[in-house]
Amino acid sequence: MDAKEFQKSITEELNVVKNRVRNLIGSHHWGEEGRYKEAILKNILRKFLPRNISVGTGFIVNTNNQNNISKQIDIIIYDNTHPVLFCEGDFIITTMKNVKGIVEVKSSIGSGNNTFQSVVQHFDEALQPIQNTFGNRKLFLGVFSFQFNGNISSNQIDDTLRQSAKKVNHVSLDKDYFIRKWKSQDANRLDPPVTNCNNDFYNIYEITDLSFSYFVANLIDIVCGGLNDRYWFSFPIRGTKEIHRIRTICL
Repeated sequence: MDAKEFQKSITEELNVVKNRVRNLIGSHHWGEEGRYKEAILKNILRKFLPRNISVGTGFIVNTNNQNNISKQIDIIIYDNTHPVLFCEGDFIITTMKNVKGIVEVKSSIGSGNNTFQSVVQHFDEALQPIQNTFGNRKLFLGVFSFQFNGNISSNQIDDTLRQSAKKVNHVSLDKDYFIRKWKSQDANRLDPPVTNCNNDFYNIYEITDLSFSYFVANLIDIVCGGLNDRYWFSFPIRGTKEIHRIRTICL
C-alpha cells in the first residue's frame, strides 16, 4: 500500500475537476466558478466522512442572542443526528449544537481583492456573531484556496495571523503550502519541537502535492474525534511533516 501516493491523488482529483470547468468557461462567470469549487471540495469531503456527518452551506444562529447570526458560510460540516433549524437541499440554518467544522473556500489567494489578510479578516467577521458559542469544543475552522499567488515568506502572513481573532486553525494555500495552529502544550511533542513560543502558535509547512489532502485529513480527524489507528494513512509523510516546517509564528 502506498498511502502517500493515495493522498496525492486527492490533490490531483481536486485539480482535474477544477480545470474541467476552467477549460469550458475560460475567464467568464468567475462567481459561478467559485461556487463550483465549493461543490468540488464538498464532494471530496462526502466521500470520506461517515454518514452521520453532512456537508452543507448556510448560516449559524447564536443561541445566546438569536439576533446574532453568522455571515453565509461556504461549507458547514455538521452532525445530522441533531436537527437543524432549516434545510433545503444542502442549504441549512442551524445552531452550534451540531456544527463540527467551518470552511471558507477561495479560488485563489494572494492577488487582487483576495489577499491573505482580507480572506482571514472575512473569515473572522463571518464567525464573530457566533464565536461566543464555541466554548471549549474542538472545531475544524479552515480556509482552503485552490491557488496561491502570494509569497509564502511574506511578513504579511505572520502579521495577519497574529492580528486575527486566531480562530482559523487550518489553511491550505495551493497544493504545496499548509498552515496549522497548534496549542502551546503541543510544542514539545513535535519533532523537532517548537522551543521559542510560550503561547499557541502557527506552523507553516511546504509539503509538495499534499496540502489539499492534509487539510482534508485533519478535518476528518477533528470532526470524527481522532482516528489514531490510521495516522499512517492520513498523514503519510515518512517520519514527520515537521521536517518540512518553513517557520513558526508565535502568538
